[in-house]
Amino acid sequence: MHRPGALAAACLLAALSARCGGSAASGDGAAAPGCTLVEDGWGPAGTVPIRVERVATGLEVPWAIAFLPGGDALVTERPGRIRLLRGGALEAEPVATVPVVAEGEGGLLGIAADPGFAENRRFYTYHTADEDGRRVNRVTRWLLAEDRRSARVERVILDGIPAAVVHDGGRLRFGPDGQLYVGTGDAREPARAQDRGSLGGKLLRVTTEGAPADGNPFPGSPVFLLGIRNTQAFDFLDARTLVVGDHGPSGDTGRSGHDEVDVARAGANLGWPDVYSCDTGEGVTTPAIVWSRAAPPGGGSVYRGEAVPAWKGSFLVGILGARHLHRIVLREDGRVQAHEVYLQGEPPEGLGRVRDVQQGPDGAVWVTTSNCDGRGTCPPEKDVVARIVAR
Repeated sequence: MHRPGALAAACLLAALSARCGGSAASGDGAAAPGCTLVEDGWGPAGTVPIRVERVATGLEVPWAIAFLPGGDALVTERPGRIRLLRGGALEAEPVATVPVVAEGEGGLLGIAADPGFAENRRFYTYHTADEDGRRVNRVTRWLLAEDRRSARVERVILDGIPAAVVHDGGRLRFGPDGQLYVGTGDAREPARAQDRGSLGGKLLRVTTEGAPADGNPFPGSPVFLLGIRNTQAFDFLDARTLVVGDHGPSGDTGRSGHDEVDVARAGANLGWPDVYSCDTGEGVTTPAIVWSRAAPPGGGSVYRGEAVPAWKGSFLVGILGARHLHRIVLREDGRVQAHEVYLQGEPPEGLGRVRDVQQGPDGAVWVTTSNCDGRGTCPPEKDVVARIVAR
């Protein structure tokens, strides 16, 4: 695991002690002492000076970014367009258009470039499709043209992922092991999250052909983590340890709020829908941090770049409803050492609803917004791709 910078140990801990509870829980079970419960707001204001540069504007819910060798990037727009960023500018014509069901939280969502992209030009997408009047989520493998201006489908590698108007998951990321990790939602049926036979409410680990990867915790199954409500954020702290953002109940099971970030390893159960907030449960991973008020988390990445040196080793997560970028500093034992809020509010002062968070090949933090998804305030510039560096 990466050690946090000196900033975290100095100026943030005092803010934490004044603003956040360290072990309280508001559920029905026993509270875990290692869980940080944020009872008032979302956390202290960020202390690292940063600068935001808008790389592309005029987009419609740019859900995910996949960087390619050489610095180009593919960007998904939820209505079904794959766009190309080349030389820091958005190409006018889509690389491809995908037929999708773009109602609610569905549509064209995650994207990831193959680890061997330089040789095979393959990438993968997660989208919501119509199958004889029924919604379903699929992971599809694509081949990008040599000039990167068009692409064609090779095959669907994973099908039958539960879909609904909400709780659709959608994040794709390749792990250090070269396997494809797929975040899914419970598609409005909480019991799916605990059912190992369902692809819903899980983090899946599959090969580039869509088969369960060797070494998965449940032999013959693609399930890597279970007990998830709706994850859009996960990344690797090290080769064996992930940090995962998940959405809280938002009214399900008669509860609300309590979005969370967890530190977990293969086979972990994050507890949904049985365990709530900072409560503990037998065989359940207790969150590292929980917000009492609804956040909820969009995309997230462990930052390893040099463009914002003070953030190195932190988990950076986009926050949708609470409209900001959140920085979390984790200790070696997976507990939260410090956390803080950046870019809060609507444009132009803030970025509004932050959806994806990625580290670019330039070492900067790249983010997308979802202000035009029907839940935010869509500004004249529409949604954006932005780049964040130290000021």
